[in-house]
Amino acid sequence: MGALIKSSILRKVVMALSGLFLVLFLALHVTINFTSVFSPDLFNELSHFMGYNPVVQFLMQPILILGVILHFVLGIVLEIQNSRARSVNYVKFKGGANSPWVSRNMIISGLVVLAFLGLHFYDFWIHEITFKYVESNPEDPTRYYEETVQKFIPMWRTVIYVIAFFLLGMHLWHGFSSSLQSMGWNNKYTASVKAFTKLYALIVPAGFIIIALYHHFNHLSQ
Repeated sequence: MGALIKSSILRKVVMALSGLFLVLFLALHVTINFTSVFSPDLFNELSHFMGYNPVVQFLMQPILILGVILHFVLGIVLEIQNSRARSVNYVKFKGGANSPWVSRNMIISGLVVLAFLGLHFYDFWIHEITFKYVESNPEDPTRYYEETVQKFIPMWRTVIYVIAFFLLGMHLWHGFSSSLQSMGWNNKYTASVKAFTKLYALIVPAGFIIIALYHHFNHLSQ
């Protein structure tokens, strides 16, 4: 039993660490992408750096992919465990009376976000790999802005992105603060930390939504 408890705790800690890593990645990602709204040249420059820097490509990128897989696999495992525990103690568990809807449906928002990440990887990562390594095209530091705009021209893709980022915000609303709690961040700064995580869960997804809508409607107005 002791080994099982330790294993469960370890899973929660690893999931929290992978989640915090993804939070840092999202902050960097939205910062770089948001430059496309006001400076295509800067966006091209930053994107080219990220696309050809060996540290980013051969160290950070594999860690990111592993982190995504690890985070969602552990999330599913923990949700199954929690569901079994609730079924045993169903008399005591009263759904929304004990916890908010977001925390009780992390698996739903998580799976939708995971499906969206599949589309996102297809749109950008696989395209980048194909451009550089399959087709062996020469470097073009000016191609990134136009490629990004092209992705948001179809209305259906823009709508999918907006919905997915809204659900990402819901996932972050509970998941970010929960990850910090799993790491033992419970002290006199807890209230301030929770306020920061809620603000993050609003600002970062909103930034991605603005980017998608801007490029879609900006193209229509041209």
